[in-house]
Amino acid sequence: MDAMLLYSETPNLHTHTLKVAVIDPSGADGDFGFDAFRRHVRRRLHLLEPLRYKLVDIPWQLHHPMWQEDCDVDLDYHLRRVEVPGPGGRRELDAVIGEVASTPLDRGRPLWEFHFAEGLSGGRCALIGKIHHALADGVASVNLLSRAMDLEDGPATSERDNDEAGITASPGDLLRAAARDHARQVAELPGLITNAAVGMARVRRRSKERGSNPDLAEAFDAPPTFLNHVVSPRRRFASATLPLPAAKATAKALGITMNDLILAIAAGGLRKLLLDYDGTADRPLIASVPTATDKSERITGNAISGLMISLPVHVADAAERARLVALATRIAKEDHEVMGPQLYGRMMAYLPTALAPAAFRWLGRRDIPNKLMNVAVSSVVGPRERGHFGGAPVTEIYSTGVLSPGAPVNITVWSYVGQLGVAVLTDDLTFKDPHDATDSLIASFAELRAAAGVSV
Repeated sequence: MDAMLLYSETPNLHTHTLKVAVIDPSGADGDFGFDAFRRHVRRRLHLLEPLRYKLVDIPWQLHHPMWQEDCDVDLDYHLRRVEVPGPGGRRELDAVIGEVASTPLDRGRPLWEFHFAEGLSGGRCALIGKIHHALADGVASVNLLSRAMDLEDGPATSERDNDEAGITASPGDLLRAAARDHARQVAELPGLITNAAVGMARVRRRSKERGSNPDLAEAFDAPPTFLNHVVSPRRRFASATLPLPAAKATAKALGITMNDLILAIAAGGLRKLLLDYDGTADRPLIASVPTATDKSERITGNAISGLMISLPVHVADAAERARLVALATRIAKEDHEVMGPQLYGRMMAYLPTALAPAAFRWLGRRDIPNKLMNVAVSSVVGPRERGHFGGAPVTEIYSTGVLSPGAPVNITVWSYVGQLGVAVLTDDLTFKDPHDATDSLIASFAELRAAAGVSV
């Protein structure tokens, strides 16, 4: 999975993610600025092992790249200062975040950058972390962020020794490691093929047993919309917050899960956008929703699969949209379990190293409909405890995923303490204003609260 996220990066489809933390220095014991933040990162860098990983290619591309661990980190390069223009509000910060997101990471260095944004209103500042998805998925990012911040139950900051720090593998070592892994893959291939065939047969049988539902989208039949076109290299970002207690109360009143609520909010917001931009919303959309296959305390790597979930944007009633989302999610999860949660990741291990990057570049620039999905929607449970950088409290957290070929909209919701941080990442061609998307999501949440009779 990590390698796939490297191969799928193209000139117009960057595969880094963003983690944005808004910081209020007025809550710090002393002065907090870029220098204090730099000292904080230096103090905690030994706890953030993935930030010291560097890519190493296997000779002649005979296998997927490897990580060299414990590399030297040039903080003068990785830590940067940016200025948010006046008046330093949400829109100005979001514009800066979009610019940061528009440039790919340098693969000759550890795959991350921290941009320290100054000039926010009220004396606030923001940390914009740009981290390659190959380093960490949502689960790993939450754990990594918890280590980066000062938390009451976080790990201690005492130094640790590593006898192998900085050792570089020789070409022979790399080739021997590749050969061992190829031998393991060859031995596992018959079992993988069998599992895939059995899983697909079970899914087809279960689908026939359930019967058809005209209000749910058919697989591989994502409709053409203004949301779907060749993705531009430029990025735009928009953010908003929603109250977590009200969200929990709304989900409970509607009899759905929090994840279902997030998808219902997305469905309502996308309905409004389709009516505004396309003038119609007459067919359900398909959302790609990542799901973790390993929820351990790991701080690196990708253990994810994906659900394709129908979003009933064609339904006007908010409560009925929520019911259909819950139904679509239940069916998608059931099929995912029947197929095998680990199957997708196991298949990605067989991507041809020499051919995959070129194939993804071709796919990224092709102006053909993406029948698999219309939009990506993610929901991540973030830190429940308030974090600090150098003693300054973090008041808001936002996160983004990546954009897919023909699908330049990613909606990511992170919970943090008492709120939901809603982030929309897109390109510069999809919306007149990216905040059209967040405004529509806020309005959709208000509809759901009204439908549920929730006033808190």
